[in-house]
Amino acid sequence: MTEQKERELYFWMVLVREFEARVAALDKQGKLAGGVYSGRGQEAATVGVCHALRPDDWVFPLHRDMGAYLVKGADPNRLMAQIFGRRDGFSKGKDSYLHGGDLAHGIFGATSMLAATLPVAAGMAYKFRMKNEDRLAVAFFGEGASSRGDAHEAMNFAGVHKLPVIFVCENNFYAYSTPNELQFAVENVADRAAGYGFKGEVASGNDLHTVMNVMQKATDRARRGEGPTFIELKTYRYHGHSEHDRAAYRTEEELVTWESRDPIELWEHYMDKRKYDLPAIQAETLARARKVVEDAVAFAEASPEPTGPEAMDDLYATPVGEGR
Repeated sequence: MTEQKERELYFWMVLVREFEARVAALDKQGKLAGGVYSGRGQEAATVGVCHALRPDDWVFPLHRDMGAYLVKGADPNRLMAQIFGRRDGFSKGKDSYLHGGDLAHGIFGATSMLAATLPVAAGMAYKFRMKNEDRLAVAFFGEGASSRGDAHEAMNFAGVHKLPVIFVCENNFYAYSTPNELQFAVENVADRAAGYGFKGEVASGNDLHTVMNVMQKATDRARRGEGPTFIELKTYRYHGHSEHDRAAYRTEEELVTWESRDPIELWEHYMDKRKYDLPAIQAETLARARKVVEDAVAFAEASPEPTGPEAMDDLYATPVGEGR
């Protein structure tokens, strides 16, 4: 891997963290519409997964997957406008960040019923198979969402039909406040993959190299027609379930232990070992990321609020043959 590529990966992780830090601050100022769900500490998972994809592949991110939006090509300005609930956001101010997708860049919006998009991802992969398209669908979900029927149905269907879909479980050990041992009796969520008839992979979600390696194997397998992969990335969120959750259900020792495995710091250590000029790279990357975030906030604040009558727009698809 070239230095340029490694610096690009570093930029994406830093941008995600800076973007989310600013969003958390804006939420405390009462400027945002809807809830805020930080993925701080999980940056390597989304960046590593999405960096392996092509522009025509599709992703199905959830509420803690800011990196999937940014790496997949979503405009940071429009993404921030979506978070603000403004007209220039992806849903034109009609919905929160959680539900905002960017179809032009292959990003399908989530729903509040987590795991509900997994069957949609399987359906899209089925379409790719039917049309002989060399494309993939990637569905993100958490270990808590893995207990829902939607997840089972999607994976069972995908396994039967050997679909080009990759299921990525970001296991951060808490479904809101429920720990893993109260969620499932297996050691790893990906152990369930055997029951669906396809490969399960368990990897560190904080080590960017590991994420990229396991994702590359999964994409290669899917493009060869060998079916789905269940990837479980073990990671950790530093914040609570949402910005209003103090996360009193976990210990300070646990949090510090995981912060010592910080994905950005691990990548910095790697670049330092590669004899790069790390202080210069850090300064340049942080300045670049903060410029993107500042521009996005300015754009969002300048974007108009949606008006009442606009609530009736886009309720139905334009019938075929009309509007031409």
